[in-house]
Amino acid sequence: MNLPPSRRQLGLYARTLSHLPPQQVAHRIRLRTLRAVLALRPEWLRRRWASTPSEGGWPAAFQPLDRALAQTSATVDEFDAGRFEFLGLALDLGNPIDWTPRDAPQLWRYHLHYWEWAWSLVEHPDRSAAQAQFARLWASWQRGTTFGRWDEWSPFVVSLRTWVLCGVFGPLASGTPLAPSLLADIALHREFVAHNLELDVGGNHLVKNLKALIGGAVFMHDRPKIDEGRRRLASQLTVQVLDDGGHYERSPSYHAQVLGDLVDVAHLLAAAGEPPVRGLDDAIASMRRWLSAILMPDGEVPVMNDAEYVGSRRLAALGVAASPSEGLTLLTDSGYAVLRRDRIHLLVDVGPPCPPELPAHAQADCLSFELAVDGVRLIVDPGTSTYAPGPRRAWERSTAAHNTVAIDGEDQTEVWGAFRAARLATPLLDESGVDAKTVAVQASHDGYERLAGRPRHRRTWRLTTDRLVIDDEITGTGRHQLIGRLQFAPEVPVILENRTVSAGSASITFEAPGAEIRLLPPDAEPGGVATGFGHPRPAAAVQVAMNVDLPVRWSTTIDVAADRSN
Repeated sequence: MNLPPSRRQLGLYARTLSHLPPQQVAHRIRLRTLRAVLALRPEWLRRRWASTPSEGGWPAAFQPLDRALAQTSATVDEFDAGRFEFLGLALDLGNPIDWTPRDAPQLWRYHLHYWEWAWSLVEHPDRSAAQAQFARLWASWQRGTTFGRWDEWSPFVVSLRTWVLCGVFGPLASGTPLAPSLLADIALHREFVAHNLELDVGGNHLVKNLKALIGGAVFMHDRPKIDEGRRRLASQLTVQVLDDGGHYERSPSYHAQVLGDLVDVAHLLAAAGEPPVRGLDDAIASMRRWLSAILMPDGEVPVMNDAEYVGSRRLAALGVAASPSEGLTLLTDSGYAVLRRDRIHLLVDVGPPCPPELPAHAQADCLSFELAVDGVRLIVDPGTSTYAPGPRRAWERSTAAHNTVAIDGEDQTEVWGAFRAARLATPLLDESGVDAKTVAVQASHDGYERLAGRPRHRRTWRLTTDRLVIDDEITGTGRHQLIGRLQFAPEVPVILENRTVSAGSASITFEAPGAEIRLLPPDAEPGGVATGFGHPRPAAAVQVAMNVDLPVRWSTTIDVAADRSN
């Protein structure tokens, strides 16, 4: 039944709100009210939160991860010209700089206001030139922005900027004419964060808030605020770090971000001689093990659930390195399984799409997978190229974009908007096992049981040294349209001939009576693969399409060619 858009939208809202606990709704109301006050009376709140500290600073022995990883490609001349590049998009903001470029994507504007690019000034070989440039840029930013206005004063953005300002104060402002006013600005930022903790969102946003709260408190030598931050963060660790070490948003790159935040907090507190956060060392160790286990053979993360590549330098700085082992690695709590046999590496998603109360990075991708052969990715997740609402964002979150099965053109999880989800698919890990020849995992989900005939998808992966067999079973009743997808990496050449697909070093055959096998060329729309934000790339895909009466079964067999290197 096709409901009118207004009724359908109302239903999505109702089903999305049903996941939220009362305290989360209360926090949202509180923060929205505070945001309204900020819009109406910003100077009143500025005065309430302002102070004039006489000193501040971080321990000289502490070096934040982002300073250690700072790139020095940005030059003083580029900053003078107002040229900034984020997410693959370079923009000239002019001189004086336009700090509120409304034509830029919102995430790009966020990166501008994070001020993380200022770490490159810290590493600039001419310290006096870097200090003068920082003072000019900070004065320009203050003139060109308005206190309390989004995007530059959203709590997540302020949290990142607070941390940066604390970190760059010593090398770029201490002992200069800027120091007194920047101390006051840092104090204002710290108070803003303290009053705007994103308890309505939680997740990586709240961790970032608490990192800024602790960082600002250490900077100001404020013991009560340090203790508050430690207590709040300890409470969040029990929520956000699962028993298998995975972060509960189930995005590998957000996992890496949160791990980096926890590492920074642990090192800062130790350098300041402060007690550690309860459970923090154990959380860091378990998160490192999880991330090491889930890395693909190329040393990068899989790009599931709004993930992007993290980079080898950052992974190394996090103390993470691939730990390949034959057989089966089950990350049960976060819902991933890693299957390895000889030259084949398979990662499968058998877990829930998101925490029910935090759907921002959920994708409708239950029973999807990534496959690598000889260390090279062959079948991949479509990735995430944008957070902007619109067709591209909708496509990259959809079931149809993933290496799984879509039924009747619907999503297993009702993802909608840019960051919302209503009804959530519930997956079940049915079986797993390893013997001398085969590694196998079977899982199912109920995301389509809301449709007529109550379809349920069950998938089994069976991996040997040179073959992967995927058995799909759709139970239920009635006639339905089924579409399975295999999305190939951008560099993989793909040829379809007589229902057999040649893809790089693999040959793929389908035992699917009555199905239409379609090769979707690299430039097909929608389609392609995102290798990072702002980086969609053409890539071929194959669809297995059928209109059938349920129940139905079919198999996909991926044979790997002999290793030509021997």
